[in-house]
Amino acid sequence: MNAIISASELASELAGENPPVLLDVRWQLSLAKAAGQPPFDGRAAYEAGHIPGAVYVDLDRELASAPGPRGRHPLPDLAEFGAAMRRSGVSSRTPVVVYDGGQGWAAARAWWLLRWTGHPDVRVLDGGLPTWEGPLETSVPTPAEGDFEPAPGATGLLDADGAAALARSGVLLDARAGERYRGEVEPIDPRGGHIPGAVSAPTNKNVGDDGRFLSPAELEARFKTLGASEGTEVGVYCGSGVSGAHEVLALAVAGIPAALYVGSWSEWSSDPSRPVAVGPEPQ
Repeated sequence: MNAIISASELASELAGENPPVLLDVRWQLSLAKAAGQPPFDGRAAYEAGHIPGAVYVDLDRELASAPGPRGRHPLPDLAEFGAAMRRSGVSSRTPVVVYDGGQGWAAARAWWLLRWTGHPDVRVLDGGLPTWEGPLETSVPTPAEGDFEPAPGATGLLDADGAAALARSGVLLDARAGERYRGEVEPIDPRGGHIPGAVSAPTNKNVGDDGRFLSPAELEARFKTLGASEGTEVGVYCGSGVSGAHEVLALAVAGIPAALYVGSWSEWSSDPSRPVAVGPEPQ
């Protein structure tokens, strides 16, 4: 099953006999709140216009727990996550398509959570809402209650110790911007740098200028140069498990399974006992 879907394919499926459940997960990583300015309001953006039938999902409240020692976007309580998905109409036998405002990070977080908890058919709208050429609506639908029950997988998730070990035994990719990996700047978390042994792999290099993913062959070639290929154990982390989910999605498009360290740098850098590497080399 492909992990992504084009806007034209989505339009065709929405008009078909078995339309997917459609989730709108618009969200932005914003430093506005720290500067005393209002943060991005995903629900307001949704209510101003969304793909017909889409249900809004709040990343901070429904796809994550409250910030704390486990990071800025730790795993959600699975009972609460399941209830949120059922309210959104998600059932185990119905396909799901997720989209966001175009960056793809938030949609990928929802995709990863649903896949890790056992949903068999989840895709992300490639390029997000900007690629949609059909009408938008402002009415808020009330979907029929779904039946999805989260059943976390035995693989696909890393904790801090697992990420540290994988950086030595396999390939651990750091999906943040290169300057954060090198420790030159750190606008959010307590310390700059990266997990020792991790390889810099900024997630924005997985898409073209139009925000769509590179082809599977191009992505496979990119990850191969970073040491990640089929048959290699691969993990990903980022700042707080959001952009890292987008990298896991890109790896899936390339046909390479990967695990996600959800706590990511926001958890790792908050623990003074964890070592930190700086500079361009994994170390």
